Amino acid sequence: MNATLSVFQSSQPGVSQVPLPLAQYPIPSARPEISHRISAGFPSPAADYTEDGLDLNALLVQHKAASFFFTVEGDSMRDAGILDGDKVVVDRSVAPLHGHIVIAVIDAEYTLKRLYCQRGRVELRPDNPAYKSICLAEGSELQIWGVVTGVVRKLRV
Repeated sequence: MNATLSVFQSSQPGVSQVPLPLAQYPIPSARPEISHRISAGFPSPAADYTEDGLDLNALLVQHKAASFFFTVEGDSMRDAGILDGDKVVVDRSVAPLHGHIVIAVIDAEYTLKRLYCQRGRVELRPDNPAYKSICLAEGSELQIWGVVTGVVRKLRV
C-alpha cells in the first residue's frame, strides 16, 4: 500500500484556519533569564545570578519567515506533552520525517499528529490512546503543512 506524501502549498483553496505568521507578529525580544539552583545542603548566596537575556525568538524560531503559531484544540497529542490551548510553533521549511509531529491537511482541515512512514505506508498517529490513527488509503495524498518545532503553554493559575 503506497500513499503520496507532499508538502502543502499555501495557495491551495479550502483551508478553514489561518495560522499566525511569526514574521508579522514578532515575539518581544530578550527577557532576563534568572538561573536558580536548588541546594540540598547549605545554600550559597552565589546560587542566584542573572544570565544573558532569554530571547524567545532565538529559542523557538529557527526560520522566522517560514514559522507560524497554531492554537491546539483537543487532547489527541496529550502524551507528547501538547495540550488543549497550547500554541505550537510550526516551521514550514523543515522537511517532514518519520516520527515528526506535523500539521497535516486532510479534507481542507488542519490536524496535529505524529507522522509515521514505514514500509511504503504513511499514517498520522495521535499521542493519546483514546484516538485512532489516520491511515491513508492506497493512492491517496497527504499534505504536510509544516513540522512542529516548539510548544508554548501558559499555565492557568
